[in-house]
Amino acid sequence: MADTLNYKCPNCGGELKFDSDKQKMFCVFCDSEFEVSEFAAKDEELDTAKPKEKPEWQEGEQDGMFIYQCSHCGGEVVGDDTLAATTCPFCDMPVVLKSQFRGDLKPEYVIPFKIKKDEAVARLAQFCKGKKLLPKSFLANNRIESIKGLYVPFWLFDCNADANMTYEATRTSTWSDANYIYTKTDFYEICREGSIAFDNIPIDGASKMDDAYMESIEPYNYDDMVEFQSAYLAGYLADKYDVDVTASTPRAEARIDASVKQMFADTVKGFGSKRLVSSNINHKYGDKSYALLPVWILSTRYNNEIYTYAMNGQTGKFIGRLPIDKGKARAYLLSIMSGIGLVAGLIASFIFL
Repeated sequence: MADTLNYKCPNCGGELKFDSDKQKMFCVFCDSEFEVSEFAAKDEELDTAKPKEKPEWQEGEQDGMFIYQCSHCGGEVVGDDTLAATTCPFCDMPVVLKSQFRGDLKPEYVIPFKIKKDEAVARLAQFCKGKKLLPKSFLANNRIESIKGLYVPFWLFDCNADANMTYEATRTSTWSDANYIYTKTDFYEICREGSIAFDNIPIDGASKMDDAYMESIEPYNYDDMVEFQSAYLAGYLADKYDVDVTASTPRAEARIDASVKQMFADTVKGFGSKRLVSSNINHKYGDKSYALLPVWILSTRYNNEIYTYAMNGQTGKFIGRLPIDKGKARAYLLSIMSGIGLVAGLIASFIFL
């Protein structure tokens, strides 16, 4: 039995892909459309195949690499140990690697893509608008090296955080008489206690993904999250997790703690200063779910340097690093310094009048 799942049109046998606009399976040959639920039976095959390691490779070459057989053309699909969905290099059919979804590796949920490839490219141009230090030639001369729609594995944590915190705060008042200026500082000990519930805190379970990028394209709208079906992966890439839920928990706790501290601090108002003296946060975890979330990854080349961008495949939120025109940067800095010099000159003129 082949190691992969392929999705073929029941009408013409052509290639089926998941259409993010229609949220349906779409045949690229006869334009037929099908509900994703019509292919639910395909997922029963997910536990039936194991990857084949390539026997003729030299020692060490095949570490972390596997060979899968395309069920459509019989060609070999090479992937690393986290690849879960891709395209056959021989017949160009979308394939799902069944062995990557066995047992605990099968996601519980997926948020389907809602934004297509051409819109992802257009978002790069929008992202560049208004960037004063961007070289004029960037959009004209850069080259998109690659663009891929990738389902990234995430752990979603539900947690109730019970916390108590103590702050030291001050409030200062000043008054004067004919001879002196008086300053009075009052010191306060402020205690806060309460519980905060968190749902679906996302922690990406792929070690090769940049955590800062993944957090920057949040939030996702979990109202669109549905039970996992491999049909949603057709036409996209997907990875399985290589950072398990236990290893992901410290990052979840760090995000919870940062949010709790900020929320509690925001309740301490009306003081001139405040300082956190002590904090105690108790985590009571609920569900810990495994889900695939949609991300567009774009790489562009400009002046022989690669710039990588990430975009939320559901909401379109776009992040990444842009090049800086050094000439514009120098001129901008000089204008700031000139402005500071002008202000300083005006202040001096008033002082010596």
